[in-house]
Amino acid sequence: MNNDRLRLLFCDHLNLARGKYLPGEKMKSNGSSRFAQALFGVHFDKDLLPSPGSRMLEGAPDMVAVYKKSEIRAGWQESTKVVVADLQQADGTPVPMCGRTALKKAVKDWQKHGFTPKVGLEIEAYAFTRGEDGAFKPYDTPHAYVYSPGPFSDPRGFTEAIWNASNKAGFKLESFTTEYDSPQFEFTLKFDDAVQAVDEHFLFRLMAREIALEHGIILTCMPKPIVGKGGSGTHVNFSFNNKQGKNVLGVSGAPDKMSKLARGCVAGLMRHHRGMSGLIAPIVNSYERLKPASMSGYWCNWGGDHRGVTTRVSNETGPRARLEHRMGDGAANPYVLVATVLQAARLGFENDYALAPMETGDCFEHSSATSAAPDNLAEAMDELEKDTALCTAVGQVLCDNQIFMKRAEVEKTSKLEGETLRDWYMYYI
Repeated sequence: MNNDRLRLLFCDHLNLARGKYLPGEKMKSNGSSRFAQALFGVHFDKDLLPSPGSRMLEGAPDMVAVYKKSEIRAGWQESTKVVVADLQQADGTPVPMCGRTALKKAVKDWQKHGFTPKVGLEIEAYAFTRGEDGAFKPYDTPHAYVYSPGPFSDPRGFTEAIWNASNKAGFKLESFTTEYDSPQFEFTLKFDDAVQAVDEHFLFRLMAREIALEHGIILTCMPKPIVGKGGSGTHVNFSFNNKQGKNVLGVSGAPDKMSKLARGCVAGLMRHHRGMSGLIAPIVNSYERLKPASMSGYWCNWGGDHRGVTTRVSNETGPRARLEHRMGDGAANPYVLVATVLQAARLGFENDYALAPMETGDCFEHSSATSAAPDNLAEAMDELEKDTALCTAVGQVLCDNQIFMKRAEVEKTSKLEGETLRDWYMYYI
Protein backbone atom coordinates (compact mmCIF):
# COMPACT_ATOMS: atom_id res chain seq x y z
CA MET A 1 0.00 0.00 0.00
CA ASN A 2 1.19 3.50 -0.79
CA ASN A 3 0.52 4.69 2.75
CA ASP A 4 2.69 2.01 4.38
CA ARG A 5 5.62 3.32 6.36
CA LEU A 6 8.64 1.94 8.17
CA ARG A 7 9.46 2.83 11.75
CA LEU A 8 13.23 2.53 12.15
CA LEU A 9 14.31 2.16 15.78
CA PHE A 10 17.39 1.74 17.93
CA CYS A 11 18.01 1.75 21.68
CA ASP A 12 20.25 4.47 23.10
CA HIS A 13 22.42 4.76 26.23
CA LEU A 14 19.42 5.86 28.34
CA ASN A 15 17.28 2.91 27.17
CA LEU A 16 15.17 5.25 25.06
CA ALA A 17 13.77 4.12 21.71
CA ARG A 18 15.08 6.54 19.09
CA GLY A 19 14.36 6.51 15.38
CA LYS A 20 12.41 7.86 12.43
CA TYR A 21 9.40 7.10 10.27
CA LEU A 22 10.42 6.35 6.69
CA PRO A 23 8.26 5.95 3.56
CA GLY A 24 7.16 2.50 2.51
CA GLU A 25 9.57 2.39 -0.43
CA LYS A 26 12.39 2.09 2.12
CA MET A 27 11.22 -1.45 2.87
CA LYS A 28 12.14 -2.78 -0.59
CA SER A 29 15.79 -3.40 0.31
CA ASN A 30 18.38 -3.01 3.05
CA GLY A 31 18.58 0.60 4.10
CA SER A 32 19.86 3.25 6.45
CA SER A 33 19.19 6.67 7.89
CA ARG A 34 21.44 9.26 9.53
CA PHE A 35 21.42 10.67 13.06
CA ALA A 36 23.77 12.91 15.03
CA GLN A 37 26.25 10.80 17.01
CA ALA A 38 26.17 13.49 19.70
CA LEU A 39 22.88 11.87 20.70
CA PHE A 40 25.04 9.76 23.02
CA GLY A 41 25.76 12.90 25.00
CA VAL A 42 22.09 13.79 25.58
CA HIS A 43 20.67 13.25 29.06
CA PHE A 44 17.14 12.77 30.39
CA ASP A 45 16.83 16.52 30.97
CA LYS A 46 17.89 17.22 27.34
CA ASP A 47 21.30 18.51 28.46
CA LEU A 48 24.00 17.83 25.84
CA LEU A 49 27.33 16.74 27.33
CA PRO A 50 30.75 16.00 25.79
CA SER A 51 30.68 12.33 26.76
CA PRO A 52 33.22 9.79 25.49
CA GLY A 53 32.25 8.53 22.06
CA SER A 54 29.61 11.20 21.42
CA ARG A 55 31.95 13.31 19.27
CA MET A 56 30.08 16.38 20.46
CA LEU A 57 33.26 18.47 20.35
CA GLU A 58 34.23 17.09 16.93
CA GLY A 59 31.44 18.81 15.06
CA ALA A 60 28.71 16.35 16.12
CA PRO A 61 29.01 14.33 12.90
CA ASP A 62 26.48 11.86 11.58
CA MET A 63 26.21 8.21 12.45
CA VAL A 64 24.24 5.79 10.31
CA ALA A 65 21.45 3.49 11.49
CA VAL A 66 21.69 0.46 9.20
CA TYR A 67 18.91 -2.10 8.86
CA LYS A 68 18.25 -5.30 6.93
CA LYS A 69 15.17 -5.90 4.80
CA SER A 70 14.96 -9.42 6.24
CA GLU A 71 14.52 -8.01 9.77
CA ILE A 72 11.56 -5.75 8.96
CA ARG A 73 8.56 -7.04 10.86
CA ALA A 74 4.91 -6.30 11.56
CA GLY A 75 4.25 -3.34 13.81
CA TRP A 76 1.38 -2.35 16.08
CA GLN A 77 0.51 1.00 14.50
CA GLU A 78 -1.74 1.17 11.46
CA SER A 79 0.08 0.67 8.13
CA THR A 80 3.43 0.66 9.92
CA LYS A 81 6.18 -1.94 10.03
CA VAL A 82 9.19 -1.79 12.33
CA VAL A 83 12.86 -2.65 12.17
CA VAL A 84 15.74 -2.45 14.66
CA ALA A 85 18.96 -0.95 13.34
CA ASP A 86 22.67 -1.25 14.11
CA LEU A 87 24.66 1.95 14.45
CA GLN A 88 27.73 2.69 12.34
CA GLN A 89 29.97 5.71 11.91
CA ALA A 90 30.23 7.31 8.49
CA ASP A 91 33.28 5.17 7.63
CA GLY A 92 31.34 1.96 8.30
CA THR A 93 32.91 1.13 11.67
CA PRO A 94 30.51 0.40 14.54
CA VAL A 95 29.45 3.17 16.88
CA PRO A 96 31.10 1.91 20.07
CA MET A 97 28.11 2.78 22.29
CA CYS A 98 25.69 0.68 20.23
CA GLY A 99 24.26 -1.91 22.63
CA ARG A 100 23.06 -4.18 19.82
CA THR A 101 26.60 -4.35 18.45
CA ALA A 102 27.92 -5.13 21.95
CA LEU A 103 25.43 -7.99 22.22
CA LYS A 104 26.42 -9.36 18.81
CA LYS A 105 30.03 -9.33 19.98
CA ALA A 106 29.10 -11.25 23.14
CA VAL A 107 27.33 -13.87 21.02
CA LYS A 108 30.38 -14.24 18.75
CA ASP A 109 32.68 -14.52 21.76
CA TRP A 110 30.61 -17.46 23.01
CA GLN A 111 30.36 -19.03 19.55
CA LYS A 112 34.15 -19.31 19.48
CA HIS A 113 33.65 -22.01 22.10
CA GLY A 114 30.94 -23.70 20.02
CA PHE A 115 28.10 -22.36 22.18
CA THR A 116 25.22 -20.15 21.00
CA PRO A 117 23.47 -18.19 23.77
CA LYS A 118 19.71 -18.56 24.10
CA VAL A 119 17.90 -15.89 26.12
CA GLY A 120 14.50 -15.28 27.69
CA LEU A 121 13.57 -12.01 29.39
CA GLU A 122 10.98 -11.12 32.01
CA ILE A 123 9.51 -7.60 32.16
CA GLU A 124 8.06 -6.15 35.35
CA ALA A 125 6.24 -2.82 35.29
CA TYR A 126 3.95 -0.62 37.39
CA ALA A 127 0.91 1.20 36.00
CA PHE A 128 0.18 4.84 36.82
CA THR A 129 -2.44 7.38 35.84
CA ARG A 130 -2.45 11.17 36.16
CA GLY A 131 -4.80 12.96 38.50
CA GLU A 132 -6.66 16.21 37.77
CA ASP A 133 -3.72 18.06 39.30
CA GLY A 134 -1.34 16.37 36.86
CA ALA A 135 0.34 14.28 39.55
CA PHE A 136 1.21 10.65 38.90
CA LYS A 137 -0.76 8.19 40.99
CA PRO A 138 -0.82 4.38 41.02
CA TYR A 139 -3.49 2.84 38.77
CA ASP A 140 -6.50 1.98 40.92
CA THR A 141 -6.73 -1.84 41.05
CA PRO A 142 -8.32 -2.42 44.48
CA HIS A 143 -9.07 -6.10 43.90
CA ALA A 144 -5.70 -7.12 42.42
CA TYR A 145 -3.50 -9.75 44.01
CA VAL A 146 -0.53 -11.81 42.89
CA TYR A 147 -1.30 -14.11 39.94
CA SER A 148 -4.70 -12.53 39.31
CA PRO A 149 -4.97 -11.54 35.63
CA GLY A 150 -8.39 -10.31 34.54
CA PRO A 151 -10.79 -7.35 34.92
CA PHE A 152 -10.42 -7.09 38.72
CA SER A 153 -6.70 -6.41 38.24
CA ASP A 154 -7.12 -4.22 35.17
CA PRO A 155 -10.52 -2.52 34.99
CA ARG A 156 -9.51 -0.43 31.95
CA GLY A 157 -8.42 -3.50 30.01
CA PHE A 158 -5.09 -2.13 28.85
CA THR A 159 -3.33 -5.47 29.35
CA GLU A 160 -5.89 -7.21 27.15
CA ALA A 161 -5.20 -4.58 24.48
CA ILE A 162 -1.47 -5.27 24.82
CA TRP A 163 -2.08 -9.02 24.45
CA ASN A 164 -4.17 -8.50 21.31
CA ALA A 165 -1.66 -6.09 19.77
CA SER A 166 1.13 -8.51 20.65
CA ASN A 167 -0.57 -11.32 18.73
CA LYS A 168 -1.21 -9.05 15.75
CA ALA A 169 2.43 -7.93 15.66
CA GLY A 170 3.77 -11.47 16.03
CA PHE A 171 5.46 -11.15 19.41
CA LYS A 172 6.40 -14.41 21.15
CA LEU A 173 4.71 -13.76 24.47
CA GLU A 174 5.11 -16.66 26.90
CA SER A 175 2.86 -15.44 29.69
CA PHE A 176 1.31 -12.46 31.47
CA THR A 177 0.23 -12.06 35.09
CA THR A 178 0.01 -9.68 38.02
CA GLU A 179 2.79 -9.37 40.56
CA TYR A 180 2.79 -9.44 44.37
CA ASP A 181 2.26 -5.69 44.70
CA SER A 182 -0.42 -3.88 42.74
CA PRO A 183 -0.59 -2.26 40.27
CA GLN A 184 2.44 -4.27 39.08
CA PHE A 185 2.40 -6.57 36.06
CA GLU A 186 4.79 -9.09 34.53
CA PHE A 187 5.24 -10.11 30.90
CA THR A 188 7.47 -13.03 29.93
CA LEU A 189 8.84 -13.53 26.42
CA LYS A 190 9.89 -16.85 24.91
CA PHE A 191 13.46 -18.06 24.67
CA ASP A 192 15.25 -17.28 21.41
CA ASP A 193 18.72 -16.57 20.06
CA ALA A 194 20.11 -13.69 22.08
CA VAL A 195 19.85 -10.85 19.56
CA GLN A 196 16.39 -11.88 18.40
CA ALA A 197 15.22 -12.24 22.01
CA VAL A 198 16.41 -8.75 22.93
CA ASP A 199 14.96 -7.21 19.76
CA GLU A 200 11.66 -8.81 20.79
CA HIS A 201 11.98 -7.40 24.31
CA PHE A 202 12.92 -3.90 23.12
CA LEU A 203 10.02 -3.68 20.68
CA PHE A 204 7.47 -5.38 22.94
CA ARG A 205 8.26 -3.05 25.82
CA LEU A 206 7.83 -0.01 23.57
CA MET A 207 4.58 -1.40 22.17
CA ALA A 208 3.22 -2.17 25.65
CA ARG A 209 3.92 1.33 26.91
CA GLU A 210 2.38 2.94 23.82
CA ILE A 211 -0.76 0.77 23.98
CA ALA A 212 -1.08 1.51 27.71
CA LEU A 213 -0.86 5.24 27.01
CA GLU A 214 -3.85 4.95 24.66
CA HIS A 215 -5.80 3.76 27.72
CA GLY A 216 -4.59 6.60 29.94
CA ILE A 217 -1.97 4.41 31.63
CA ILE A 218 1.68 5.32 32.11
CA LEU A 219 3.39 1.93 32.24
CA THR A 220 6.81 2.30 33.81
CA CYS A 221 9.66 -0.19 34.18
CA MET A 222 11.34 2.06 36.74
CA PRO A 223 13.11 -0.09 39.33
CA LYS A 224 11.35 1.34 42.41
CA PRO A 225 8.55 3.80 41.59
CA ILE A 226 6.55 3.31 44.81
CA VAL A 227 8.18 3.50 48.23
CA GLY A 228 7.15 0.56 50.40
CA LYS A 229 6.25 -1.71 47.49
CA GLY A 230 8.32 -4.23 45.59
CA GLY A 231 10.73 -3.24 42.85
CA SER A 232 10.66 -4.11 39.16
CA GLY A 233 13.46 -6.07 37.57
CA THR A 234 14.36 -7.38 34.14
CA HIS A 235 15.48 -10.95 34.76
CA VAL A 236 17.79 -12.57 32.21
CA ASN A 237 17.30 -16.31 31.71
CA PHE A 238 19.96 -17.91 29.53
CA SER A 239 21.36 -21.19 28.32
CA PHE A 240 23.57 -22.39 25.46
CA ASN A 241 23.01 -24.61 22.45
CA ASN A 242 25.81 -26.52 20.75
CA LYS A 243 26.23 -26.71 16.98
CA GLN A 244 23.65 -29.52 16.88
CA GLY A 245 21.05 -27.31 18.58
CA LYS A 246 21.17 -29.15 21.92
CA ASN A 247 21.07 -27.30 25.23
CA VAL A 248 24.45 -28.05 26.80
CA LEU A 249 24.11 -26.13 30.06
CA GLY A 250 23.06 -29.32 31.85
CA VAL A 251 22.49 -27.72 35.22
CA SER A 252 20.84 -28.81 38.43
CA GLY A 253 20.25 -26.94 41.65
CA ALA A 254 22.73 -29.25 43.36
CA PRO A 255 26.26 -27.79 42.95
CA ASP A 256 27.88 -31.22 42.58
CA LYS A 257 25.73 -31.85 39.49
CA MET A 258 26.44 -28.58 37.67
CA SER A 259 28.37 -28.80 34.42
CA LYS A 260 31.74 -27.10 34.04
CA LEU A 261 30.03 -24.62 31.73
CA ALA A 262 27.38 -23.75 34.31
CA ARG A 263 29.87 -23.49 37.16
CA GLY A 264 32.09 -21.16 35.12
CA CYS A 265 29.15 -18.93 34.22
CA VAL A 266 27.99 -18.63 37.83
CA ALA A 267 31.54 -17.95 39.01
CA GLY A 268 31.90 -15.16 36.45
CA LEU A 269 28.64 -13.56 37.51
CA MET A 270 29.79 -13.66 41.13
CA ARG A 271 33.26 -12.23 40.40
CA HIS A 272 31.87 -9.31 38.39
CA HIS A 273 28.76 -8.70 40.50
CA ARG A 274 29.67 -5.20 41.63
CA GLY A 275 31.10 -4.02 38.31
CA MET A 276 28.06 -5.28 36.42
CA SER A 277 25.74 -3.13 38.49
CA GLY A 278 26.89 0.05 36.74
CA LEU A 279 25.62 -1.28 33.41
CA ILE A 280 22.52 -3.25 34.39
CA ALA A 281 21.17 -1.18 37.32
CA PRO A 282 21.99 2.19 35.77
CA ILE A 283 19.94 4.94 37.44
CA VAL A 284 19.81 6.49 40.89
CA ASN A 285 16.45 4.82 41.51
CA SER A 286 17.97 1.37 40.83
CA TYR A 287 19.59 1.45 44.26
CA GLU A 288 16.24 1.93 45.97
CA ARG A 289 15.38 -1.52 44.58
CA LEU A 290 18.71 -3.21 45.32
CA LYS A 291 18.32 -3.74 49.05
CA PRO A 292 18.62 -6.73 51.40
CA ALA A 293 15.59 -9.01 51.77
CA SER A 294 14.11 -7.76 48.49
CA MET A 295 14.63 -10.70 46.07
CA SER A 296 16.24 -8.15 43.76
CA GLY A 297 19.78 -9.31 43.03
CA TYR A 298 21.34 -7.38 45.89
CA TRP A 299 23.53 -10.12 47.33
CA CYS A 300 26.54 -11.55 45.50
CA ASN A 301 25.19 -15.07 45.81
CA TRP A 302 23.79 -18.01 43.90
CA GLY A 303 21.63 -21.02 44.59
CA GLY A 304 19.15 -23.52 43.24
CA ASP A 305 15.42 -22.84 43.09
CA HIS A 306 15.81 -19.84 45.41
CA ARG A 307 14.34 -16.43 44.60
CA GLY A 308 16.50 -14.71 47.20
CA VAL A 309 19.71 -15.17 45.23
CA THR A 310 21.05 -13.09 42.37
CA THR A 311 21.96 -16.03 40.14
CA ARG A 312 19.31 -18.71 40.28
CA VAL A 313 20.18 -22.16 38.96
CA SER A 314 17.19 -23.89 37.42
CA ASN A 315 16.36 -27.32 38.79
CA GLU A 316 15.20 -28.30 35.33
CA THR A 317 17.50 -30.27 33.05
CA GLY A 318 17.66 -31.06 29.35
CA PRO A 319 16.13 -28.54 26.92
CA ARG A 320 14.80 -26.31 29.74
CA ALA A 321 18.03 -26.06 31.75
CA ARG A 322 18.95 -22.42 32.33
CA LEU A 323 20.48 -19.83 34.62
CA GLU A 324 18.57 -16.75 35.76
CA HIS A 325 20.29 -13.48 36.63
CA ARG A 326 18.09 -11.17 38.70
CA MET A 327 19.97 -7.90 39.28
CA GLY A 328 19.13 -6.03 36.06
CA ASP A 329 16.23 -3.62 35.81
CA GLY A 330 14.13 -1.88 33.19
CA ALA A 331 16.25 1.27 33.16
CA ALA A 332 19.07 -0.64 31.45
CA ASN A 333 19.51 -0.79 27.70
CA PRO A 334 18.44 -4.44 27.26
CA TYR A 335 21.16 -5.14 24.70
CA VAL A 336 23.80 -3.91 27.13
CA LEU A 337 22.11 -5.77 29.99
CA VAL A 338 22.25 -9.13 28.21
CA ALA A 339 25.71 -8.47 26.76
CA THR A 340 26.99 -7.72 30.26
CA VAL A 341 25.51 -10.90 31.74
CA LEU A 342 26.88 -13.04 28.90
CA GLN A 343 30.33 -11.46 29.04
CA ALA A 344 30.66 -11.79 32.82
CA ALA A 345 29.61 -15.43 32.50
CA ARG A 346 32.12 -15.98 29.68
CA LEU A 347 34.98 -14.50 31.70
CA GLY A 348 34.21 -16.96 34.48
CA PHE A 349 34.13 -19.91 32.09
CA GLU A 350 37.27 -18.98 30.14
CA ASN A 351 39.34 -18.06 33.18
CA ASP A 352 38.16 -20.95 35.34
CA TYR A 353 37.18 -18.69 38.23
CA ALA A 354 36.72 -20.41 41.57
CA LEU A 355 33.05 -20.74 42.47
CA ALA A 356 32.05 -19.36 45.85
CA PRO A 357 29.89 -21.59 48.09
CA MET A 358 26.16 -21.72 47.42
CA GLU A 359 23.88 -19.49 49.49
CA THR A 360 22.78 -21.19 52.70
CA GLY A 361 20.52 -18.48 54.13
CA ASP A 362 16.91 -17.59 53.42
CA CYS A 363 17.97 -14.08 52.23
CA PHE A 364 15.23 -12.47 54.29
CA GLU A 365 16.60 -12.80 57.82
CA HIS A 366 20.03 -14.14 56.92
CA SER A 367 22.38 -14.42 53.96
CA SER A 368 25.69 -16.26 53.85
CA ALA A 369 26.96 -13.89 51.12
CA THR A 370 29.99 -11.78 51.97
CA SER A 371 29.51 -9.15 49.26
CA ALA A 372 26.59 -7.20 47.82
CA ALA A 373 25.65 -4.63 45.22
CA PRO A 374 26.91 -1.06 45.58
CA ASP A 375 24.88 1.25 47.79
CA ASN A 376 24.26 3.89 45.13
CA LEU A 377 24.85 4.83 41.50
CA ALA A 378 28.04 6.78 42.20
CA GLU A 379 29.60 3.75 43.89
CA ALA A 380 28.41 1.55 41.01
CA MET A 381 30.29 3.74 38.52
CA ASP A 382 33.45 3.42 40.61
CA GLU A 383 33.04 -0.36 40.62
CA LEU A 384 32.47 -0.48 36.87
CA GLU A 385 35.54 1.68 36.24
CA LYS A 386 37.66 -0.67 38.38
CA ASP A 387 36.43 -3.80 36.60
CA THR A 388 38.74 -3.49 33.60
CA ALA A 389 38.18 -7.06 32.43
CA LEU A 390 34.43 -6.53 32.22
CA CYS A 391 34.80 -3.12 30.52
CA THR A 392 37.11 -4.62 27.91
CA ALA A 393 34.71 -7.50 27.28
CA VAL A 394 31.58 -5.34 26.96
CA GLY A 395 33.34 -2.44 25.19
CA GLN A 396 35.64 0.15 26.72
CA VAL A 397 34.15 3.23 25.03
CA LEU A 398 30.61 2.08 25.81
CA CYS A 399 31.59 1.78 29.48
CA ASP A 400 33.44 5.11 29.44
CA ASN A 401 30.33 6.78 28.03
CA GLN A 402 28.19 5.13 30.71
CA ILE A 403 30.50 6.21 33.52
CA PHE A 404 30.59 9.81 32.29
CA MET A 405 26.85 10.12 31.75
CA LYS A 406 25.87 8.41 34.98
CA ARG A 407 28.24 10.48 37.09
CA ALA A 408 26.53 13.49 35.54
CA GLU A 409 23.18 11.94 36.47
CA VAL A 410 24.26 11.61 40.09
CA GLU A 411 25.07 15.31 40.11
CA LYS A 412 21.85 16.31 38.33
CA THR A 413 19.65 14.42 40.77
CA SER A 414 21.61 15.14 43.95
CA LYS A 415 18.96 17.54 45.29
CA LEU A 416 15.96 15.49 44.18
CA GLU A 417 14.19 12.97 46.37
CA GLY A 418 10.94 11.11 46.76
CA GLU A 419 8.32 11.67 44.08
CA THR A 420 10.32 14.53 42.56
CA LEU A 421 13.17 12.14 41.80
CA ARG A 422 10.73 9.50 40.56
CA ASP A 423 9.07 11.97 38.22
CA TRP A 424 12.46 12.95 36.73
CA TYR A 425 12.49 9.47 35.17
CA MET A 426 8.81 8.56 34.90
CA TYR A 427 7.97 9.11 31.24
CA TYR A 428 11.28 7.73 29.97
CA ILE A 429 11.61 4.36 31.72
